[in-house]
Amino acid sequence: MASEKGNKPKNNGDDLSTILSHEEQVELTLLIANITEVMRKQITDTFDADSTTKKDQEPKNPLQEKENNPNVDDAGEAEGTVEEKDARELREKRARDLSAPKMQDLKKATEEYFDKWREGIILRLGEVVNSPKKLEEQIEHASIEATPDSEKETQTKVITSNTNIEEADAALITLYPPTSTALYSLPRDKRILLLNAMLLLLLSLERYSSYSRILLLHISSSLHLPLHILAEQEVKVAQGLLEAAKQMSGKEETEKRSDENKNSRRWKVGLAGVAGAAVIGITGGLAAPLVAGAIGTIMGGIGLGATTAAGLLGALAESGVIVGALFGAYGGRMTGKMIDQYAKEVDDFAFLPLKGSKNHEPLPEDRRLRLTIGISGWITQTEDIITPWRALGRQSEVFALRWELEALTLMTALWPIGLLKVSKVVDNPFSVTMNRADKAGLVLADALINKAQGERPVTLIGYSVGARLIYSCLMSLAERRAFGLVENVILMGAPCPSDDAPWRAMRSVVAGRLINVYSENDYILGFLYRTFNIQYGVAGLQEIEQVKGIENINVSDMVSGHLRLQYLVGSILEKIGFEDIDVSEVAREEETLALMEEEEKREENKKDGSNITPEEEAKEMEKDVKHKTDQTMMQKAAEKLRLS
Repeated sequence: MASEKGNKPKNNGDDLSTILSHEEQVELTLLIANITEVMRKQITDTFDADSTTKKDQEPKNPLQEKENNPNVDDAGEAEGTVEEKDARELREKRARDLSAPKMQDLKKATEEYFDKWREGIILRLGEVVNSPKKLEEQIEHASIEATPDSEKETQTKVITSNTNIEEADAALITLYPPTSTALYSLPRDKRILLLNAMLLLLLSLERYSSYSRILLLHISSSLHLPLHILAEQEVKVAQGLLEAAKQMSGKEETEKRSDENKNSRRWKVGLAGVAGAAVIGITGGLAAPLVAGAIGTIMGGIGLGATTAAGLLGALAESGVIVGALFGAYGGRMTGKMIDQYAKEVDDFAFLPLKGSKNHEPLPEDRRLRLTIGISGWITQTEDIITPWRALGRQSEVFALRWELEALTLMTALWPIGLLKVSKVVDNPFSVTMNRADKAGLVLADALINKAQGERPVTLIGYSVGARLIYSCLMSLAERRAFGLVENVILMGAPCPSDDAPWRAMRSVVAGRLINVYSENDYILGFLYRTFNIQYGVAGLQEIEQVKGIENINVSDMVSGHLRLQYLVGSILEKIGFEDIDVSEVAREEETLALMEEEEKREENKKDGSNITPEEEAKEMEKDVKHKTDQTMMQKAAEKLRLS
């Protein structure tokens, strides 16, 4: 143990002494202490009545204070300006809402989870540094003042269409401002080596929490490293771990782990992943320990020696079972038991890898330490479940969520404005789709909690009712106190409430960015949503102003209608500075939209010459609905037959 050896360098390769001097190790522990203090402050801000995304009032004018200006009328001072009165009322409302027992319980649970995670990081770091006592002192004196820009309002740097890596890095640094540290003056190669070491150390906790990923983003920023370097190292480590796991043989670890962990959930989940060959393509059973030599040979590309890499990984370097649990037991296709369980709630639910085999199994070379799930809303054809998400890059393992195809395709026939006059046609499909999105969101939350996709940080992106599904998922995660699972969330045109309480709940389970993409021109969203939820504002139409940590992106200049969203996913992600975009796919997406708009103009020109009434148009649309339904049912039956 480090505490037994005092401050003497061990130099045996299983700690950070091979990378950093004693003084540099002390500086590292101070850096981690200060960054985690900033992260905790961001959590408490979510539940602080004085912290909002938008400032409620202008700074007070000292001339308005009575002691500075005796000529100010007392009555006028009591009332203040209209803006100040509104700001006070909003602040009082926030305070009342936050004092509710349910919100106080959520705050306590969020802080307790974070503190437990931070304690695990500190204990693990103490094992690999030479001054554990000094580490404890630094944790006690950690301060957010070491991160000067941490108190700035949450602002998204809008990226232009000619984004390059440097600009994207600059956008992310505004979100994860650098913390002051002398380590930034180390040679670049050594800073990269240190980042790699911290990645392995965090993985040694046997899960890759979303908080761990955010910590690494802060470290990258503080070391003045381009943030894409972290993503590249994550890919290398993922491939290294999976390649090393292939060398396992099986019998020894099977017997050892079975005896020691008969009741362990991680053991059972890892066993399912390895034995089913869905995670790492193992065909010969379980594995013997990952020896340091194998780790060093395969992971040499990240610059760490064999013994150091194995030492930092800890138990992860000794067990293919833990590797299996990290990457997920089920891959793209979940087990029959899970499918049967979820089918009771929703009729259609599956993860479809964008990169994988024809049998919807992710290929070993496509596995990653991070996961991104794209969720489509109303679609015009079955392929639209996957097509919008091709704009996502390869730094994360990307899945499209297939859910309730029948409802999603049926609704697209109901969009023409003329049909909105026939409420008996519009009401039923919209309410049914919203209800199914809510149920599918609960299923997704259950899948994440049960580690169907492993112990990896998840990014959720959805548009239209797909965003509603994510809203339902996050609310369920908050209710079940399932923290540390979700890294980022992007909701585009979300048909969900804009009230403070649900957004605070969602913020509590998202460690990184929570982005509300809205358009003031989405009139159909407003009509449909408010028809059924007249007591709420609509998030997809406006900013979320009263909750700290929400990014609001106005895309009114890009989105002229609700069905435009599926063709603008890549362009919107590029605009908000999303770190992993395939620019060639974004270009194809924009070209498709341009062609579609040209076709729509031609159709409009044809209609201008006709005298069809709204009622006649509605009847024609009802025929289209029936035809669309028949087509969908036939496609669904054919797909079930193919799968069976």
